[in-house]
Amino acid sequence: ASDSCSSSMEEELHVLAVDDNLIDRKLVERILKISSCKVTTAENGLRALEYLGLGDPQQTDPVTSTNVMKVNLIITDYCMPGMTGFELLQKVKESSNLKGVPVVILSSENIPTRINKCLASGAQMFMQKPLKLSDVEKLKCHLLNCRI
Repeated sequence: ASDSCSSSMEEELHVLAVDDNLIDRKLVERILKISSCKVTTAENGLRALEYLGLGDPQQTDPVTSTNVMKVNLIITDYCMPGMTGFELLQKVKESSNLKGVPVVILSSENIPTRINKCLASGAQMFMQKPLKLSDVEKLKCHLLNCRI
């Protein structure tokens, strides 16, 4: 049994990266790929929810709704039009299927009240932009330790 446990630890992390800024999104994607993660990107919170199977049922095509992605981690920008990273975090934590998925919030502003609000609402971590490779390595280590 211990063999199957250790092999599942070797699974690559599938990360959903959400950012309305194309350059920031590409940067996060590149760093995650260097760190050997599988990456799916979304340009806003609503698109992310669709990928996660939490889109508006009226607008969801039944074919796509059965094809919900399995992600191990969500990294989202805090400031986005339409739906903030905080609102996305709340939606994920309200979902019985997704509440166990760790959510990391990224922000270029270091505002303690914002950081505390996100952490209190279930965010795994709050990181300063721009994301660095060392941040991702630290995060992966943290997540793998949490899963053991």
